Amino acid sequence: MARGIVIFRAAAAVAACLTPSAAAHAAGIGMLDMQPDGHGGQTYTLPVQMLLVMAGLTFLPALLLTTTAFTRIIIVLSLLRQALGLTQTPPNQVLIGLALFLTMFVMSPVFSRIGSDALQPLLENRISATEAIDKAQVPLREFMVKQTRREDLGLFVKMAGGETYSTARDVPFRILVPAFVTSELKSGFQIGFLIFLPFLVIDIVVAAVIMSLGMMLLSPISVSLPLKLALFVLVNGWTLVIGSLAEGFMR
Repeated sequence: MARGIVIFRAAAAVAACLTPSAAAHAAGIGMLDMQPDGHGGQTYTLPVQMLLVMAGLTFLPALLLTTTAFTRIIIVLSLLRQALGLTQTPPNQVLIGLALFLTMFVMSPVFSRIGSDALQPLLENRISATEAIDKAQVPLREFMVKQTRREDLGLFVKMAGGETYSTARDVPFRILVPAFVTSELKSGFQIGFLIFLPFLVIDIVVAAVIMSLGMMLLSPISVSLPLKLALFVLVNGWTLVIGSLAEGFMR
């Protein structure tokens, strides 16, 4: 009896979900219909478009990591925390939030161009979705090409078959994206190395002084940590690091 009730409820739920679709199809709307647009393409109904948009949203994290300034920023901030000798301060949530907003600040000119050249005309039905995608690629490609090293781009072009391109802006995204990410990783570690140097000197000096005084039981970290924090605050370290990161993308 209980199983019959469950089956009945499931059938009723399926029928309730199918009823709007059947009614729309009977009315000639066709919720999942695809019709030729007369130009060799296809036009999709609103439910299909919404489905495609929702599926595309799953790729946003990957796009954020691989096509924006987020990778370099989060690497530098993480290495800065390690250089200070702090494991959980600032917390990961704070670092990621700071990296996200700093990424939005750095990428704001690119996003503005995408909005004015692609998104706004698409919303006003002046261009198609395909044309909007093509126009949105232009400012993003220019940003990525500007930040990508030639040797990294050449490596991936060679690995892709060695096809020649007239300019770097003609390189397809399947080659440009990994080259850009590789360049960003290298830049992030280079900046992190420079940040580590002054704090490493403090650690070495403190360790040498403690050893010369014969204070074997005193941990050098307990002495060097407040000194590193004091130095970082005195030189206004957060402003220097964040300002240098932002300026590095705007040159």
